[in-house]
Amino acid sequence: MRRAGIDIGGTFTDVILFDEETGDVEIEKTPSTPANPADGVINGLTKSDTEIGDLEFFSHGSTVGTNALIERELPRIGLITTEGFRDVHEIRDGTKEDLWDAYEDVADPYVQRRDRLEVAERIDYAGNVVEPLDEEAVREVVRIFEKRGIDTIAVSLINAYVNGEHEQRVEEIVAAEYPDAFVCTSHEILPEMFEHERTSTTVINAALVPVVRDYLTDLEAKLDERGYDGDVLAMHSGGGVMTTEAIAYYAARIANSGPTAGAIASQYIADQCGFENAIGFDMGGTSADVSLTHQGDIEMTDEWAVEYGYPIMFPSTDIETIGAGGGSVAWIDDGGSLRVGPNSQGADPGPACYLRGGDKPTTTDANVVLGWVDPDRFLGGDMDATAEPAREVIQRDIADPLGLELTEAASAIEQIAVANMCNAVRLVSTSKGFDPRDFALVAFGGAGPLHAAHVAREMNIPQVIIPPYPGINSALGCLLVDVEHDLSQTFIADAAADIVDDIETAFADMEAEIRERLDEEGIDESEMRMDHEIKMRYTGQWRSLEVGCSRPLESMETIRERFHRQHEQTYAYSDTDQPVEVYGLHVTGRGVVEKPSFPEIDSGKAEAARRTTREAYFEAAGEFIDTAVYERAELGAGATLEGPAIVEQMDSTVVVPPNATAEVDETGTIILTV
Repeated sequence: MRRAGIDIGGTFTDVILFDEETGDVEIEKTPSTPANPADGVINGLTKSDTEIGDLEFFSHGSTVGTNALIERELPRIGLITTEGFRDVHEIRDGTKEDLWDAYEDVADPYVQRRDRLEVAERIDYAGNVVEPLDEEAVREVVRIFEKRGIDTIAVSLINAYVNGEHEQRVEEIVAAEYPDAFVCTSHEILPEMFEHERTSTTVINAALVPVVRDYLTDLEAKLDERGYDGDVLAMHSGGGVMTTEAIAYYAARIANSGPTAGAIASQYIADQCGFENAIGFDMGGTSADVSLTHQGDIEMTDEWAVEYGYPIMFPSTDIETIGAGGGSVAWIDDGGSLRVGPNSQGADPGPACYLRGGDKPTTTDANVVLGWVDPDRFLGGDMDATAEPAREVIQRDIADPLGLELTEAASAIEQIAVANMCNAVRLVSTSKGFDPRDFALVAFGGAGPLHAAHVAREMNIPQVIIPPYPGINSALGCLLVDVEHDLSQTFIADAAADIVDDIETAFADMEAEIRERLDEEGIDESEMRMDHEIKMRYTGQWRSLEVGCSRPLESMETIRERFHRQHEQTYAYSDTDQPVEVYGLHVTGRGVVEKPSFPEIDSGKAEAARRTTREAYFEAAGEFIDTAVYERAELGAGATLEGPAIVEQMDSTVVVPPNATAEVDETGTIILTV
């Protein structure tokens, strides 16, 4: 079987092709095409030696949805809501990202007030109809939307999570009155309480459907023209893949797919190297994404957002993203302090050394000045770049204003960038009750292996894992995932009550729906796996924890004990005397896809891969040191490198600092001991 994994990034589209029979791996990178993402995919596949028609598996991750939300490149959306609840979407939860900044406004709502229209109806908390739906009012609202040219409509009625009868009727009326409109109802998207979160998720999902549907339709057509007749699978934020038919309705699920694919790959690579605990460190040109795997499982969250204040309540890998990439700009603030990021030069114009018009100092420019990166080797030498512009902009904008030598300024940029990355690592580890010393750091992305050893030393992380293809790790993640769906529902009850049978019935209903979806996607019953979680909290608390369980359900006493332990780990506090309540139920169903197994490389000595020597600056030594430079493709299994050393490959560079060692295992993975 020939498999393709694709990651459509903001800068590059990464392609990995794997032939299971021969074990051959092909890697390609091509510039992304934001105007039409499918073109970048086809360009990358066409550059390879594998014919598109010979592929039997195609899976991809994408930043299309995320970028559309960030840039607000969305269709005009209409919202139908209950009379009196027109402004739920704009009022939000009343919080701000920075509590003390009175001048910073929260982002504008995705639906403007004039396009949020009310209809008379009312369902109470128990699902009883208090006021019937005014169907004529619905028809009038639909006529207004049609007149305004709004054909994307979200429906979020009060208490629809417990009874979706009125929303379903609204959808039927829209279909009859305005057949060209797309309708997204909250009771199908997120059948959970809390009006703002449910409305926000429904609105964002509705807004992304036309965006995602257009590019997926185009991608399917282009692949079909070239002979591919299999499913076009897309990574979703929960760590699985979905078919295009499913994504056409649950578009918001793929808004975080690219970083999620990287987290999946880091989990897999850590497991292959014998590590149950790992921190994924994905540093690209614009940002650094950090994830955490504990005891073999990736940490998840059920609430995240692209813009603060507008949550997406679909399950997602718990990823912290900061503006720390190779293109992050170094600058001096009004107080005279050196800063790095979050602004970035991105790919266009890019760092000064790229010779594309960039005239601001970046982290990559600092790496060039320090001798860590050879600009003549960018993308294997296929990219025009040189060191002189990097020296000029750092001298002009950083060194001269601060009264530093050029090398001191470049080293300071690097140290601040590392400090920023360490903060992101703390957010996924120490702030959530995990000790970084118990983890390995899996470093990937174009810039991750450059900085990983320094981040690990700062955080007392003992070992760093550098995968064989760090620059395309997210594309690799797309080859390693299962078809996945999940459902959740509100279920409020005293955890000390006799509710086992009620929970079992609810789980069975959700399982049946998931199995039906997987069956429609061609997954055999024997390949379906179900995971169950109960959302629990101390009575009166706002936040809840998801506690894993299995069917048939254990006693509630056992589940309560597990909740107390999990609360202790997460918040360093628990109280077994406090009453506990169940808040919701969550089921994840997976259609297990066969995973590729990668071939072993030949053994070899490090000296055979040594290419040259160059001077590189290391802060711990306080000077430039003669540093051996190795070609990664020629490093054999068992090769050992003593720092300082630099290992180069097409799209990434590994820095082994002084007093660190690196060993190459049988798959070509480099393991640094720092």
